[in-house]
Amino acid sequence: MTMTTASLFARVHDGVVDETDPAARPRRRTFTAEYKSQILAEYDSYPVGAEQRGALLRRGGLYTSHIAEWRRARDAGVRHALTPKSKSRRSPAEIELERLRRRNERLEAELARTKTALDIVGKAHALLELLSESADFDPKQKP
Repeated sequence: MTMTTASLFARVHDGVVDETDPAARPRRRTFTAEYKSQILAEYDSYPVGAEQRGALLRRGGLYTSHIAEWRRARDAGVRHALTPKSKSRRSPAEIELERLRRRNERLEAELARTKTALDIVGKAHALLELLSESADFDPKQKP
């Protein structure tokens, strides 16, 4: 089913897009090392320029860039490069430590701003007191 941009916008504005909609949250595809090896072997078994190569790519929803990247990794002899790269997992303690460090930095910056503001208010108070004293003293009046 082909959807136009206008129909997608209409669905969004109508509030009809829900979490079960595949267009709601796109997900990156990942391929196992076995699948990559199987596709590479089948792709390389066909002669260059053969229609079967294109059919294989269409069937798997792949691009020639996938084949080139997987072949480069295979030829380099790096078997672990064919597996999808996963993000390193941080422990709950590391996550909490990072959160506390960010909070500490934020609070230290807030404290520095507060100290600067109090310093400015103190100087303004002293200046106003000085002006008030000089206004109380009128040189034209005789004591």
